[in-house]
Amino acid sequence: MGDEKAAPLSGDDPVSTPPDETGRPPFATSAPTWNPAAEKALVRRLDLLIFPVMILLFILNFIDRSNFAAARLRGLEADLRLTDVEYQTCISILLVGYVAMQVPSNMILTAVRRPSWYLCSCVAAWGLISAATGSVRGARGAILCRFFLGCVEASFFPGSLYFLSRWYTRREMQLRVTVLNAGNMAAQAFGGLIAAGILTDMQGVMGLAAWRWLLIIEGAVTVAVAGGAVLVLPDYPQTTGWLTAEEKRIAIGRLAVDAGAEDIEGEGKDDEVSALEGLRMACRDPKVWLLGLTYHATIMGLSFSFFFPTITQALGYNTTTTLLLTAPPWIFAILVSLPNAWHADYTGERFLHYFVPALVCIVGYVISVTTTATAPRYVSMFLMTTGYASGFVTLAWISNTIPRPAAKKAAAIAIVNAMGNIGSIPGSYMWPQRWGPLYVKSFAIEIAVFGFAILCALALRFYLRAENQRLDREEAVVSSVGVASGDTAAAQADRPRRGFRYLY
Repeated sequence: MGDEKAAPLSGDDPVSTPPDETGRPPFATSAPTWNPAAEKALVRRLDLLIFPVMILLFILNFIDRSNFAAARLRGLEADLRLTDVEYQTCISILLVGYVAMQVPSNMILTAVRRPSWYLCSCVAAWGLISAATGSVRGARGAILCRFFLGCVEASFFPGSLYFLSRWYTRREMQLRVTVLNAGNMAAQAFGGLIAAGILTDMQGVMGLAAWRWLLIIEGAVTVAVAGGAVLVLPDYPQTTGWLTAEEKRIAIGRLAVDAGAEDIEGEGKDDEVSALEGLRMACRDPKVWLLGLTYHATIMGLSFSFFFPTITQALGYNTTTTLLLTAPPWIFAILVSLPNAWHADYTGERFLHYFVPALVCIVGYVISVTTTATAPRYVSMFLMTTGYASGFVTLAWISNTIPRPAAKKAAAIAIVNAMGNIGSIPGSYMWPQRWGPLYVKSFAIEIAVFGFAILCALALRFYLRAENQRLDREEAVVSSVGVASGDTAAAQADRPRRGFRYLY
């Protein structure tokens, strides 16, 4: 990994000086004109306002998406008369809506001035849909509710990544993306505990099955939290009313420094690029598709999470114990992911921080394939969850690789995340009941898929290293980046600024 205090700048010489006390990359060429202490204070203030709320919303996001799997353990399939294929369709149809709406949603997000209102409105909407799912009576109603739930939830995850990238530098993103996604893993852990309580105690209350109460209660809580979150979350640096003029200048300028822009007082050409042009730019960039393919294979290789209660049930315990046993592996995943993210930010390295957790995950799959003993299989579940640390590296890698213009970054985040979730669609069909209870074939497929994901990440590393070498050669020839007179504003905004290097 090289000097652990360094960030890779090029393939020939991956070592440079460490970030300064503000966390700015050492390769930024524009000098900040503000007090570093003021910048630190602003970042701390943002962390305290953004992350408690966003983590809570992420927990609700995952719980409302995955409570269908917990409900399966207490009679959902029987009550709705779902076949095996119909249940799998309920899982995968959510992903269809989720994938289809991510790019349009992020394009809207680049245009709105109040992202807090937009995101929280979507949170409230999916809470209502989740609660309404508790009243369905058959396969058709369940499939429709799950589809629309996916359409509305599509706004939150890619929107949150884009939202964070409008506040934090590349050196700050990996840890914060992982902290945010810790909400997902906390939901995996505590969602099972919450589900266990509701499914155990609410059966027959007011004549409703316990699984219906699970959907209704968790949906209602989501709506209530969304109403409070909109009062706390900031908007963009330019449109957040409680920032002073100096704080806005710092918030905007430090991101410009991070991208190597010459103008650190504003976003310059970024604002001149429309959402549609940003989408075109993202679609033409090979880096976006390499990132997308890596994330696609990674998420497909982690599809076990959709069936984690069912996989855990193979240990032979009752429903309540099974749900309780799902919690510790996800707590372990949080404890692994956070240090991995911190070290990735500290070193500026990306691939090895992707590879090591992925390899540990594959070891977990191998154990599950080769043994039927209870203890080793439960240990393997801990190892499987570490694969999520690899997924978090990929997510932060997007904004590291596509820093500007804002419209292109928003489209790139949505495209990559959508490609990842497309991987969940075939992944949801890898776990049919006829392969249970040990799912040996399913785990074997996951090993092959995750191995392919590692190869994609390696190809991305080589590509970014080659791009850095090209930038080195260009800057050796000219002393400054020239702008052709015929260039459009979009072309100027998309060009890497002098001194900028990709993290790989």
